[in-house]
Amino acid sequence: MSPLSGSVHHHIEPWAYWHARFMVLGWGVLLPVGALVARYFKITRRQRWPEQLDNKAWWHAHRVLQWAGVLAMSVGAWLAWGQGSDTRLSAQMHAWGGWTLVAMGWLQVAAGLVRGTKGGPTSEHLAGDHYDMTPHRVWFERFHKGVGWLAVLGALAVLALGLYTADAPRWMAVVLAAWWLLLAGAAWRWQRQGRCVDTYQAIWGPDPRHPGNRIKPIGWGVRRPLL
Repeated sequence: MSPLSGSVHHHIEPWAYWHARFMVLGWGVLLPVGALVARYFKITRRQRWPEQLDNKAWWHAHRVLQWAGVLAMSVGAWLAWGQGSDTRLSAQMHAWGGWTLVAMGWLQVAAGLVRGTKGGPTSEHLAGDHYDMTPHRVWFERFHKGVGWLAVLGALAVLALGLYTADAPRWMAVVLAAWWLLLAGAAWRWQRQGRCVDTYQAIWGPDPRHPGNRIKPIGWGVRRPLL
């Protein structure tokens, strides 16, 4: 229960510990879990792919988790608004890093709203940004995946700075470190199992007649399943 510094006492203002709770909930739990769901659960083990296509369970889970994470992040940011009186370097770095993460979080929301149309054989109109993999859709996927994972990794540093600045109890650091190691271990295992499947093929299958199957998958480690 001792603080990180080894001090006997630990006291922070109520706004600060509620700010920390909401930010840990958002950036430490909801947003990284939502990112992992989108990366590794587009095709589930019980799904008879490619007979069964476009399993939307991952999409609904991803959307709910990311919206909830952004909401928690926004509440945490609101609690910290106007409270920046700490002039220590760690506090200043935490503040700048935190506001950068807030901006990146809302940029992800904005990008998702303008990701373009879907299209495809199951839509009313075959043509669509996603089905045709137009430049608009390619830009969206590169931005969304790149900025999203950069933000998740950046959150590690910002949360660690927050713990240090608040001189948080050591158990908090231990629990957070164990949680992030659990997430990293799960990601490593799922990557090794080949579960990072191309979104396009998860939705429309491997038929080469689909235009998106004729271009390289977007993102690191993304694979196209072999039948």
